[in-house]
Amino acid sequence: MPATVVVGTQWGDEGKGKLTDLLAGEMDVVVRYQGGHNAGHTIVIDGETFALQLCPSGIFYPHITPVIGNGVVVDPATLIDEVDGLAARGIDTSRLVVSGNAHLIMPYHQELDRVTERYLGKNSLGTTKRGIGPAYADKAARVGLRVQDLLDPKIFRQKLEVALKEKNAVLAKVYNRLPLSADEIAERYLGEHAPRIAPLIGDTVSVVHDALDAGRHVLLEGAQATFLDLDHGTYPFVTSSNPVAGGACTGTGLGPRDIDRVLGIAKAYITRVGAGPFPTELHDDLGALLVERGHEFGTVTGRRRRTGWFDAVMARQAVRLNSLTEVALTKLDVLDTFETVKVCVAYEADGVRYERPPYHQSVLHQVTPVYEELPGWRTDLTGVTAHADLPDAACRYVEFLAEQIGVPVRLVGVGPGREQFVSFATA
Repeated sequence: MPATVVVGTQWGDEGKGKLTDLLAGEMDVVVRYQGGHNAGHTIVIDGETFALQLCPSGIFYPHITPVIGNGVVVDPATLIDEVDGLAARGIDTSRLVVSGNAHLIMPYHQELDRVTERYLGKNSLGTTKRGIGPAYADKAARVGLRVQDLLDPKIFRQKLEVALKEKNAVLAKVYNRLPLSADEIAERYLGEHAPRIAPLIGDTVSVVHDALDAGRHVLLEGAQATFLDLDHGTYPFVTSSNPVAGGACTGTGLGPRDIDRVLGIAKAYITRVGAGPFPTELHDDLGALLVERGHEFGTVTGRRRRTGWFDAVMARQAVRLNSLTEVALTKLDVLDTFETVKVCVAYEADGVRYERPPYHQSVLHQVTPVYEELPGWRTDLTGVTAHADLPDAACRYVEFLAEQIGVPVRLVGVGPGREQFVSFATA
């Protein structure tokens, strides 16, 4: 039974958690395949809001095995707090399995993240300062500590001392910071974190492959989104991993032939957190209205999101980069009060029209969006439960987006609740 991938098609915050939660009812295993606790999923269940940072969205279902894959970087304290918080609210987290090959976020990663951003000043990247980038950098440099190292105190201490020798030298000589204590870190990680996390550690590659071999349904859940991808995003204003569908393979141990469905999640408009290019960004009252109506503040950071019109140029590229089979459109209801809505169908720069994002970042920073304007529907969509009940203008907007991006829209979100999705049929 091939797997399904859920991937964000914009700059994150598209509603992947809600969509994954919706699909989870038909799944048996849900795997988080990359990122760290810099990504947040917000899910509303029976009027109660849950914010997840590391746990897969499928953790709310008793029949699902939730998995944190090898491609994730794990802050043990955050994971423990999240598990405890869910348990306190009656959610059973005992089924959670964490890959022993996932890398650990260490205190020196977080310290380096903070001081580096401060040092960069106006050239800062807008990271969440949670140590994600430095942890991935150590993984690539082959000096990282992994979750499985928590099970071997001798190996953990050896690796820690090697890594900390270099990190302390950088912190002291470059950033004038006090050195971190290996003993204190070891005591915290081995004495406090290891006993709590050890029961969760497992061979997640076997968990996922065994499920597929048994004909069970597996869902692979990404964090962040396509244009925050380290290779394909708006570099350097990106994350430090690969959220695109290809990252689902490396982040779980599956091969390309194990996947047959790639579901892209897109907002009916677009948002971005932090720095970086944003061709359709709105700096006026309409942008502020999108923030207000869409409650556009980061789940993890609380930062106000930048807002703009839907960008079909980006969406077409996301289709290519992820081999999308279909799209779920979220937050259509946020546009309910608009008299007209716009869609960016192309870019222009120096007299050249671009149907795809220009490969050179200097051009991307200078483009002017080319818009098509459509009538709004001026109707409250939050109570709509069927395609036939959507206003004609709302249907036309969704159909126009599908025409522009080249893949069908199968689901449309009309509110924050887990049940507020409408099945849609576009060609």
